[in-house]
Amino acid sequence: EMVDAKQLLQKSWFDSAWTPILNQNNVMDYFCQRSNPFYERTCNNEIIRMQRGDPAQLVNMTGTEYNLLHVQDPILYVIRKANRQSADKVTPLADYYILGGVVYQCPDLATVINARLLSTLHLVHSAFSEAISYARYDPTKGYYWEFPDDEPEKRGMATTAEEPNELQRKRSDMLLAELTKKFPMKAYTSKVRSF
Repeated sequence: EMVDAKQLLQKSWFDSAWTPILNQNNVMDYFCQRSNPFYERTCNNEIIRMQRGDPAQLVNMTGTEYNLLHVQDPILYVIRKANRQSADKVTPLADYYILGGVVYQCPDLATVINARLLSTLHLVHSAFSEAISYARYDPTKGYYWEFPDDEPEKRGMATTAEEPNELQRKRSDMLLAELTKKFPMKAYTSKVRSF
């Protein structure tokens, strides 16, 4: 049963019996358990395990394989899933990290960039919405900003004796409303490619 790649980004897996004894020498055995949804049972690692072969033989095989990429004992291990076409040509498919005994799939670059952009756009939209809420207009005084903590004399209102300033003449609330319409917040969804 193949699990959708997007669903795997939201999953984690662990075996509490292994957590206290997990180390560099047994982390691949831990990752290669059949109950791990990230582990593909048709991979070269499983073939070698079933034949009780040497893991160094992976270099001579073609197909999907898992390798220990980075170790920071006792807390962090990174495992790479790759497709080997020859002894020299290997294409990375996914990375997994084991943090405190819990296995997670690393998100791909498109997912990370999409999440950051969506977060940034949300914050910009919120800033424009908040700025619009402080813009005020009075027919006798013109345009001004009214902030909750401001005292009435600091609000930037034009008095009847003064000429309206340039900001008031440009009708700042109209400019903010126009910018909000021009750049509305859009929800972006990432398309996860399966390899």
